[in-house]
Amino acid sequence: MSAVPTAAQIRQTFLDFFKSKDHTIVPSDNVGYTSRDGARIFTNAGMNQFVPIFLGERSADVDTWPGVLSKGLPTRAADTQKCIRAGGKHNDLEDVGLDTYHHTFFEMLGNWSFGDYFKKEAISWSWELIVERFKFPPSRVFATIYQPNKEKGDPADRDQESWDLWAEKFRSVGLDPEIHIVNGNKKDNFWMMADTGPCGPCTEIHIDLTPGPIELSEERQRAGAKLVNGSDASCIEIWNNVFIQYNANPDGTFTPLPAQHVDTGMGFERLTSIIQGTKNFTDFETAKISNYDTDVFKPIFDELTRLSGKHYQSTLPLPNEQGHVIPVTEQEKVDVAFRVIADHLRTLSFSIADGIQPGNSDRNYTLRRILRRAVKYGRTLEFKEPFFYKLVDVLALHMGDVFPELRARKDQIKAVLKVEEEAFNRTLDRGIALFESEASKGSSITGDFAFQLYDTFGFPLDLTELLARERGLTVDTEGFEKLMTEQRERARSAMKKNVVSVSEIETKEPTKFIGYDELETEAKVLEIVAMKDKTAIILDSSVCYAEMGGQIGDSGQIILGANTYPVSSTTKVGNTWLHFIEGEEAPAEGALVRLAVDGPRRHAIERHHTATHLLHWALHEVVNQEATQKGSNVTAEKLTFDFNNAALTAGQLADIEKLVNERIVANDSVSWNEIPYAEAKNNTGIMQLFGEKYPENVRVVQIGGKPLALDGYSMELCGGTHTRHTGEIGLFRLIGEGAVAAGVRRIEAIAGLEAYHAARADADLLKLLAGKVSAQGVSDLEKKIDNLLAQQKELEKALKAAQQREASGKAKELLATAENNVLIANLGDVDGDYAMAVNDALKGVFNGVIVLASIGGGNVTLMATVSKEHQAKVQAGKIIQTIAPIVGGKGGGKPDFARGGGKDVSKVDAALAEARKLVG
Repeated sequence: MSAVPTAAQIRQTFLDFFKSKDHTIVPSDNVGYTSRDGARIFTNAGMNQFVPIFLGERSADVDTWPGVLSKGLPTRAADTQKCIRAGGKHNDLEDVGLDTYHHTFFEMLGNWSFGDYFKKEAISWSWELIVERFKFPPSRVFATIYQPNKEKGDPADRDQESWDLWAEKFRSVGLDPEIHIVNGNKKDNFWMMADTGPCGPCTEIHIDLTPGPIELSEERQRAGAKLVNGSDASCIEIWNNVFIQYNANPDGTFTPLPAQHVDTGMGFERLTSIIQGTKNFTDFETAKISNYDTDVFKPIFDELTRLSGKHYQSTLPLPNEQGHVIPVTEQEKVDVAFRVIADHLRTLSFSIADGIQPGNSDRNYTLRRILRRAVKYGRTLEFKEPFFYKLVDVLALHMGDVFPELRARKDQIKAVLKVEEEAFNRTLDRGIALFESEASKGSSITGDFAFQLYDTFGFPLDLTELLARERGLTVDTEGFEKLMTEQRERARSAMKKNVVSVSEIETKEPTKFIGYDELETEAKVLEIVAMKDKTAIILDSSVCYAEMGGQIGDSGQIILGANTYPVSSTTKVGNTWLHFIEGEEAPAEGALVRLAVDGPRRHAIERHHTATHLLHWALHEVVNQEATQKGSNVTAEKLTFDFNNAALTAGQLADIEKLVNERIVANDSVSWNEIPYAEAKNNTGIMQLFGEKYPENVRVVQIGGKPLALDGYSMELCGGTHTRHTGEIGLFRLIGEGAVAAGVRRIEAIAGLEAYHAARADADLLKLLAGKVSAQGVSDLEKKIDNLLAQQKELEKALKAAQQREASGKAKELLATAENNVLIANLGDVDGDYAMAVNDALKGVFNGVIVLASIGGGNVTLMATVSKEHQAKVQAGKIIQTIAPIVGGKGGGKPDFARGGGKDVSKVDAALAEARKLVG
């Protein structure tokens, strides 16, 4: 590597290297991890997901991992693991921002052997990758091996085998192994999972980063060896190879394991900082080794600069007389804030993408603390309004290729962060003002006052400690914890207890459901019911749909002051809605709260539910009226539909799918109204499930016809939530049909973005398969290739149609943002074709100036449309010619339409701001 590689290239080099050594490249595990004692913690090391293999509880079958990047030997694996260290034994939270290397979120590169290769191969490959592939200067590389101190009772024997293997490598480049191999004790070079269980010696690789020539003299090498395993940051560990070969017994003895394993870990951010900081090992004189001065963080910093107007200058605060590292200058404060916000953004985004939201218990509360810490530092950058959630787009853009869950759940991540941020913003400034007043009174903060900040203003204790530390004050943490314990006991005693199942809950007050028309509402807490591992909140009104009729219940948030309580699901007992939150902490009975539905999830459910009605109608059209619904299940991910009939033919399934998509394209209206059941019963056009008991008044969902006129082609009794038009569904695809019981069949289908992503994946697979088959040159497969390509074309047509429908829905949303005949919008991470589809949809309904931007694939697309009546004031070509250079590109066109683009996605909003100035 002559040029300085990007972070993405460095990560891929590691994975490709071990792929070439027959390792299976497995996906990162979830950042949420349940330890062996049942505690819910964060994944803090790459080995977490492999613990069952090390303990012999399951075989080493990593080649069956879902979604693997490559296939290798089933006993070898490599990956980049998402890790969080923000609580428990490994807690780096309070150090983040104050130096160049602490993080709460980081990637751990690792390679693993499960009873396969051992020390010889592991050390040989470590040398090959570090010295021969990455080109680390050998004279700056040091290895450590295990040397027990028997007087202190260190276990096992000296790791002579590792010493010999390293000695061979150093001698091969003319270096003295006596200098470059350093002995380490149990603390530094013996790894144990716990007091008992698998364990073994480890060998670490360190690099000397002291200023000087690339290759060091022998005198400098000896000086570097003395820095190994010390506290000097100019010589740091980069890779640890753990050799799991013993079992630690309860009596303190160690016995050899029947199988020997290798477990390694190399910090990705640290590796990147070394390679990029030394300009690919060409400059150690002016090298700036900082994890934050890499392109891992630069895109986030660029976006922060765009939003705040502040600039990152890489300054670091120094310890004061008390040993506390406190930023003093304004630039130090800004730089600390940049580092904290960027780090915390990654932790929260990856956690939410993996299903862990900020909350009130264990790791959920850790996330809330982290978010509030980031929001507090946002005040340093003069953010008064919610800003944190706006950074998710750039994170998903730059890390979504490696971790696609960021892009898939981007809207959900933003929605959760925005709700949390808004809740804390409401009390942050008042809490800070109160703290400043209290801080002026003395040298310490009482437990009572710290608890008041927590209970009234939502300040976690560590945030109060941070504010105190910045002013040289102490906090009475014992007094705080005492008050916290008392509050928890009061909360527990106020709840109804010993409830195991929902059926045991007795309620009196009905809940008023207003979620057909609203997604947020104010409500009163009527009752709190404690269950085994969750709590049910009963409100007087709700916007959350309670699970019934096959539709899954909504999730969302209950908001009280600075606190939010994530609602994981909603169900009902009688006419009372139960909103489930995790843990025991909850808002008090009688409290006025705000309830908000998880919008993106609700809309996905609505698309699938409306598609279920279309499917039922199409089934009658293609098969017969006797193909009656026997049940359904509607979630955000898919729908299932059970019916009585014989197996459907491939032709019938294709006709059903076609009919449903034709009605989606037609964009028929979807309406509902409540009528007496007797009226519905006498209307033969309204479908209902015989045998079901219906109330006096029922809700009829109608598709097509004149709204509310009961003349649609599909009319059913249904209490679920739906789209307003069929076009909002986007695309419908059948994914399965089979028997579930005697005479009962089940259809599985997906709609909307789920269908779009599946179709795109199929199209890509067909292209790949067609290319491979063609390369074989086998004549008897030519017809199959033609069929595959024909299917691909059909898929591409379907994708285009889905894109146009999605664009039509997006255009309707954007119309609400137009002001004074001007509509300017950043469509985000979508391609230029989608942006053009939105533009075309807008042209038909909007008379004025339209300027759109998109950043799909890391490329900026800009387009402008100006209606004839407005061209005397401004022309489309002029707009694009002016704003395209801002994003590092060019473009132009006619007075009515122009298009351009560029590469600098960080400047998109600046370009749109300039467009707004042009149109006035």
